Amino acid sequence: MTRHFLTISDLSRDELFGVLDRAAELKAVRGTSAHPEPLRGKSIAIVFEKASTRTRLSFEVGIHELGAQPVTLISKDTQLGRGEPIEDTARMLSRYVHGVVYRTFGHERLEALARAATIPVVNGLSDKFHPVQLLADMMTIRQSFGPSLEGARVAWVGDGNNMAHSWIVSSAIAGFELVLACPPGYQPDPGVLSDARSRGARVEVVERPEEALDGATVVTTDVWASMGQEAEAAERERAFAGFIIDDAAMKRAHRDAIFLHCLPAHRGEEVSASVIDGPRSRVWDEAENRLHTQKALLEWLLAQPREVAGFG
Repeated sequence: MTRHFLTISDLSRDELFGVLDRAAELKAVRGTSAHPEPLRGKSIAIVFEKASTRTRLSFEVGIHELGAQPVTLISKDTQLGRGEPIEDTARMLSRYVHGVVYRTFGHERLEALARAATIPVVNGLSDKFHPVQLLADMMTIRQSFGPSLEGARVAWVGDGNNMAHSWIVSSAIAGFELVLACPPGYQPDPGVLSDARSRGARVEVVERPEEALDGATVVTTDVWASMGQEAEAAERERAFAGFIIDDAAMKRAHRDAIFLHCLPAHRGEEVSASVIDGPRSRVWDEAENRLHTQKALLEWLLAQPREVAGFG
């Protein structure tokens, strides 16, 4: 059966930690003769309907380092951008390549591609979820606090967006505590919350940043206006007044707390320069870990048999 990765819940707990463990192994041997090339002879399409820096760079480099060929397609330059049905694109890709990474707007487009494809589909970002970023975030937390994530208390301060949704889903699988501070009108999808809680997630949603920050070991946020929301920027700036992660905010967190941000960041808006460029920031480790975790994920999805990739 073809496995897809559209959200973190597409992995079991054991599979998730297997990917994170493997990412650490691949990081340790990067640039040495010991680095494996389990995808040699394969090709992987990377399809972009949204602009990208880290996603494009990390997937192209990672696919190459696994021995495969990355084939990057910008939607506007393809028939997909001229209205070709997503299902036809999926069937075509399934005949040419061995897997596809898709970065799009509506999550339903990603689901439609996966339903029609006979090859693994990876969510490179949708309006609802950004699971490859959460793999990197969890790897970064483990590097700071050890392999178990259950002792972490994560404070999300900002919009109830695709990143917030991915933190919610991840809390159910990995077991960490999560408190999200989101202003009224910008809270996460109730369906995503309900599903995660039914899986045992320890998740709380509050309206004041200090309620989330008190005692947090991980503090994380995102831009207030994501791609496609530029027209709402002024309105959102008013709604998120007081939600900046600055030195005062970090003082409320645990003394050993780290700061994460998926990037790009707007210094002086959702985070101060003193925090993102300060000693508690792990954003550059986090950005680098996109490379390692995505390599581990692609190896798990595409290496045959899977045992070759180090997974049982």
